[in-house]
Amino acid sequence: MSQTGRHRVARRPKTLDDLSVRDGLLYGLCQALALIPGMSRSGSTITGGLFLGYSRAAAARYSFLLAIPAVLASGLYELTEIGEHGTHVSWAPTLVATLVAGLVGYAVIAWFMKFISTRSFLPFVCYRVVLGVVLLVLIGLGTLDPMAGSNIGG
Repeated sequence: MSQTGRHRVARRPKTLDDLSVRDGLLYGLCQALALIPGMSRSGSTITGGLFLGYSRAAAARYSFLLAIPAVLASGLYELTEIGEHGTHVSWAPTLVATLVAGLVGYAVIAWFMKFISTRSFLPFVCYRVVLGVVLLVLIGLGTLDPMAGSNIGG
């Protein structure tokens, strides 16, 4: 398949050098979709980037760059919760776990960027659609309770 055949939205895919304020704001709106339960932050921003005409690599790279402030902010927020309510936290395991998670995350992102440079997002799309259908069927059959574990409604 030709390079232009892979990108159905734009003839010449945009790069991050083409990023405008307008596109940045639209990317932000796509990221806000992750507030919807079950919505993937990276999936929504990558998809938004593709619809804006960015290449797969550029859309994924910007999605991961957008994750940095969100992950750092949530991590800092969680740090404020450590030790509250009379719980004792050992800092050494917490720091080791953070370091391991960061290294594994970096390795996965590096692998993913290499993967998408030669392959399609289709396997990930199929996975999400199949998983969504399975979950809807299980909820419809009463096997899964969508409200389990929440304080909503009671």
